Amino acid sequence: MDSDDNIIALAADHAGYDLKQKVLNWLEDNGYGVIDLGTHNENSVDYPDYGKKMGQCLTSGEAARGIVICGSGIGISIAANRFPAVRCVQCHDVTTARLSREHNDANVLALGARLLGEEVIFDCIVTFLKTGFDGGERHARRVNKLKN
Repeated sequence: MDSDDNIIALAADHAGYDLKQKVLNWLEDNGYGVIDLGTHNENSVDYPDYGKKMGQCLTSGEAARGIVICGSGIGISIAANRFPAVRCVQCHDVTTARLSREHNDANVLALGARLLGEEVIFDCIVTFLKTGFDGGERHARRVNKLKN
């Protein structure tokens, strides 16, 4: 990827707005650059618009990784995955966050603001950001099939 791996794109709908702000502050406090794709308040918006913003951001190379948040994490992950440059996974614990990186080279983490506690959410974020892709012929072959 062309962009700095230390820059994280961040997007949420209204249900994820409060959590997005906490994640944004945490990322900045931990030395990450953040591209805030919105939303910028709690007014009702449509999650597909913010999944699209994430897809466009990764497609353009502005960021190599991202985090998307909606009430469940489901809708925004579906929207983000409509872009070939995105491999978005909804995670609900550190094991799914770790495996999504090691085996699938996922580049966007989807979180459900209404489903997970903050401790689990931040454990998932840390694991997702710190875990690398294992690669190897088997996993790389499968990820390459997703790209094509």
